[in-house]
Amino acid sequence: MPQPQRSAGGDRPQTGYPRQMGDDRTVARVLLDRRGRTYAEEAGIRLADRPAPLYQLLVLATLLSTRIRAQVAVAAARELFAAGYRTPQAMEAASWQDRVDALGRGHYRRYDERTSTMLGTGARLCLDRWRGDLRRLHREADGDPAGLRRRLTEFPGIGPTGADIFLREAQTVWPDVRPYADRRALAGAKRLGLPASPDRLAGLVGAAEFGRLASALVRVALGEESAGEVSRTAAGAR
Repeated sequence: MPQPQRSAGGDRPQTGYPRQMGDDRTVARVLLDRRGRTYAEEAGIRLADRPAPLYQLLVLATLLSTRIRAQVAVAAARELFAAGYRTPQAMEAASWQDRVDALGRGHYRRYDERTSTMLGTGARLCLDRWRGDLRRLHREADGDPAGLRRRLTEFPGIGPTGADIFLREAQTVWPDVRPYADRRALAGAKRLGLPASPDRLAGLVGAAEFGRLASALVRVALGEESAGEVSRTAAGAR
């Protein structure tokens, strides 16, 4: 039997023979066991199809959209929520300086002033356009991912990447969006030798777990999780 070899481009194992679907499921399960928390969970968001947690996810997606480490963005989101800014009403009512200070406590300092402005403006837009309830946005788009992405990018600080982050996490409570895997999630799948299509990836786990898998794949793409360690652990489990 051919022995696993390292590829020149990274730590994805090259086995010399095609991996079976059962092997892919094992890799997906190991990854979920190691990195199965979504970024929303890490930020302390109890995600549900309700106005407050959906707005909190929008805040998190805004923070994650900048060129800053994901863990710093998550820490800043936790500080904003700890300060009480969990709804668009509370976010807009906070002073610009109060938002800057909360971001600073999360070490989100490179973009704190601009982000404070965007959060205030975005909160006002959420209230004016969607009456503070992003379920209205969901209904208006009829659950269509392209329509949702278009509407989400109307928020300041939410570009295509931010919209992808929001939908990748929101699919846990918006089943009609599943399976949603953005560019980074698919890059993580490629590093692990998993199928590089959302539908095929969805076949590896239960429907309710796909959002967690997508977040875990992003962690592989960002280097927060080692593709080699996941693959080696999965090989030992077979």
